[in-house]
Amino acid sequence: MTAAPVFVEGAASLYTRCCAALARLCLRLGVAGMCLLVVAVLYQVVGRYIFNNTPTWAESGAVLLVLYVTMLGMAVGVRDAGHIGLESLLVLAPAKVRVQMERLIHLLVLVFGLVMAWNCGVLAASVWDYRIPTLGISEAFKYVPPAMAGVLVALFSLEHLVALARGTEVEPSWH
Repeated sequence: MTAAPVFVEGAASLYTRCCAALARLCLRLGVAGMCLLVVAVLYQVVGRYIFNNTPTWAESGAVLLVLYVTMLGMAVGVRDAGHIGLESLLVLAPAKVRVQMERLIHLLVLVFGLVMAWNCGVLAASVWDYRIPTLGISEAFKYVPPAMAGVLVALFSLEHLVALARGTEVEPSWH
């Protein structure tokens, strides 16, 4: 065995471990975001119906939290292969065709992630100077979650392509 394949195998293994750690971090942040979301909505309900004084930031904050939680969950769903795919058709295909179709699917998802990241980054930059009135922060924070998710989707799709080249499978994040 030469040094190059050992190096490539080590690099692929390191990349997989980094992606797994990143996906677990996304899951933890998503859970924390859900907890904050529950607190914000409860605070809004209590303020409205008990104190008759609706906190103006709670609704905008909750919407922003939903964006972050959803985008993190979506990216982890891509890594865990929980996205909508052609799995039912691929099971019937011969092994060579199945592997080629899986490569194509992951490549298309990777391209989608890159396009999503780029365009949401452009949108975030275009509204950076505008403020969300009830929160006092930039409107760009609405476009940061899908931009981050696009980068994560691309990274996780690349991980699947590497796993296919190695003849292995990506272990789900929650293991």
